[in-house]
Amino acid sequence: MRNLNNVPKVILESKSIGHAIDFTWNKKKIDKFLDPIEQNEDLEKALMRINHKGSVGFTAALLEWIYWRFTGYTQATHDTQKRIEALWCSINEQTNPLLFDTDLEVPAVGSVDGALWIALMNVRMVDVRYRKGSYFLQNELLGLVLLARHITPKKKIFDKWINKVISDLIRLYPCQYDYTDLDESDEAVYNSSNEPVICREFFFDSEFKYSPEAVERALYNFIDNLDHKANPFLNLSRKAS
Repeated sequence: MRNLNNVPKVILESKSIGHAIDFTWNKKKIDKFLDPIEQNEDLEKALMRINHKGSVGFTAALLEWIYWRFTGYTQATHDTQKRIEALWCSINEQTNPLLFDTDLEVPAVGSVDGALWIALMNVRMVDVRYRKGSYFLQNELLGLVLLARHITPKKKIFDKWINKVISDLIRLYPCQYDYTDLDESDEAVYNSSNEPVICREFFFDSEFKYSPEAVERALYNFIDNLDHKANPFLNLSRKAS
């Protein structure tokens, strides 16, 4: 799985590619994805148990799920692919910020462009909090999970995948702090540089045998296979702190 041209088997099984855009899209749904906190408490608590690099990898995997759903329906998916590549690189390298609609000029309307807008805005906030070292990074994942599930035709396939992924992340990439004494002003900075890296195979290759060495090898194979000059978000000259 050295590049994003290889469609993960689970995404094919979910019938995401080429399926009609037949999911519900209205203001109620938009509000749910933009402000999901306290609507799904169990899922929120589970996501809070994942560390920062695991969360960024999970963000990349969820964005890829959404990317494949809308491939062929909008030109915006090409830029989305570059953002997915940058998320994987940011796990252990310095990348450029994933700037997106900084003036908030594009509304979250339309079942394709609106849904993609919400996905990219959620990803932008994960990127911002990751760079900042926010202790509340995981909060930004909730809307992305709910959105990816909503647009997926075969939700049972998605549910099975997501449950396994979250369970494996909590076990192998556990959060290194609890939330009982955190400064709610979000000014404290967490250093995730010592956390283990994670790779695309962890999420999408059922035959992948986990080990720290195998993960590092897979991640660097992915990064080495990218066209760095073609992606404006990549800046791999120095390590991320």
